Amino acid sequence: MKRILTFLAVAALSAAGVSHAQFRLNKAIGAGAKVLQAATLTDAQIKGYVKEYIDWMDAHNPVCEGDDEFAVRLARITAKINVDGLNIKAYRVRDVNAFACADGSIRVFAGLMQIMTDEEILGVIGHEIGHVMNKDSKDAFRTALLASALRDGVSSAGGTAAKLSDSQLGDLGEAVTQSKFSQKQEYAADEYGYNFLKSHGENPWAMALSFEKLKKMEEEMGADKTNKVQQLFSTHPDLDNRIKRMTDKATADGFERPEMTAPETAAVE
Repeated sequence: MKRILTFLAVAALSAAGVSHAQFRLNKAIGAGAKVLQAATLTDAQIKGYVKEYIDWMDAHNPVCEGDDEFAVRLARITAKINVDGLNIKAYRVRDVNAFACADGSIRVFAGLMQIMTDEEILGVIGHEIGHVMNKDSKDAFRTALLASALRDGVSSAGGTAAKLSDSQLGDLGEAVTQSKFSQKQEYAADEYGYNFLKSHGENPWAMALSFEKLKKMEEEMGADKTNKVQQLFSTHPDLDNRIKRMTDKATADGFERPEMTAPETAAVE
């Protein structure tokens, strides 16, 4: 099973009528984190915490289902992915965000789908799979546990990890979305996303184009960025170099740059 984690940090957009993600953005990192307890958690226990986390997220965010436009579009995009064990859904929230967890659950936010094309979203998913395959994601989730829930003394007792409280799960949501990877890790995941697009018959220029859109958003925000928008770019720096690397790679491989197009999902009402 492929395991996946966070791509974008939360960034609120101004699209009307879309609810904000219901993260409990409490201060997650405090003194007294139980390092020893985190170190003693087994892979199976971490997997249990991941399930608690994704169940909590689904309960606290509006999941797109049935004939919802975002659900239909996401199903079309992901139908071409040949990876077992994935559980992919869309949240009808206006944050520019997508995250995935170690159990194969991937959640894509409406705000991201509003600004990106199908190919770009597929590249995002491929990027995250890269973090998993390179073993970045497992360590990131363990670190998030340490920085949030485990600071309150959650530990392993008798081989069973303690259940997380509602507030701990809220703190964990913030810690996960603020996870940072090194430049080396991000570059490697970009390469994976690029090759993922190629293997699925898509133009890998989509990687560079998705970063260009984020860069444009950053420039348009200027000095008026909200804290949440600042998180987006602080956790995903070096956009200029990443754009250049993906542009150079696509050009060298002989792919033609497509016209910058609008996403296929209309604005959320």
